[in-house]
Amino acid sequence: MGVTVGSPAVDQLRAALAHAGDLIAGVTAEQWAAATPCEGWDVRALVAHMVTGNRLFAAALRGDQSAQLSTDDDLVVAFGDSGSELLTAFASPGALQRVVQVPFGTVPGEVALHLRITEILVHGWDIAWATGQRAEFDEAVAEQELEFSRGALGAIPSDRRPFGPAQQAPPDASAIDRLAALLGRKIIRAG
Repeated sequence: MGVTVGSPAVDQLRAALAHAGDLIAGVTAEQWAAATPCEGWDVRALVAHMVTGNRLFAAALRGDQSAQLSTDDDLVVAFGDSGSELLTAFASPGALQRVVQVPFGTVPGEVALHLRITEILVHGWDIAWATGQRAEFDEAVAEQELEFSRGALGAIPSDRRPFGPAQQAPPDASAIDRLAALLGRKIIRAG
């Protein structure tokens, strides 16, 4: 997966995690069972997936094969804790140059950072959509990950794609909406 795009930064991941954490904290009791645009996943399952993903990537960066991947009952706390663990792992010396094994294959740490930022952005978008909140991620970061994803999708075998087929986004769509559409979400405008 040798895609050349602007280098992601750990601070971009920190900001994406913070906004996604705010969206998760904004989920009301009745919204945890709401369907998301990520087919077959309700909000609770999607947040648990994000927590597990954060922990998997952190473990991969540490070279830890025996990482604890269980998800606590309090998903707001679990997401925050897993995000802190992930940030610590990516901030460790040499993390972005290290080659790591992640669910998508063996990649340099910098590519792993792109993958994690992209997943946080898109699943944050999913949560916002499912709960009536606004996905207000940094436009430049969403644009960066849109460019990365366009290049990276060609390197993923069609039988291993974790996303639905790309959808059309309106011409005036924000970068986060275009990223969500590229990764299989239908962008529906109200009104």
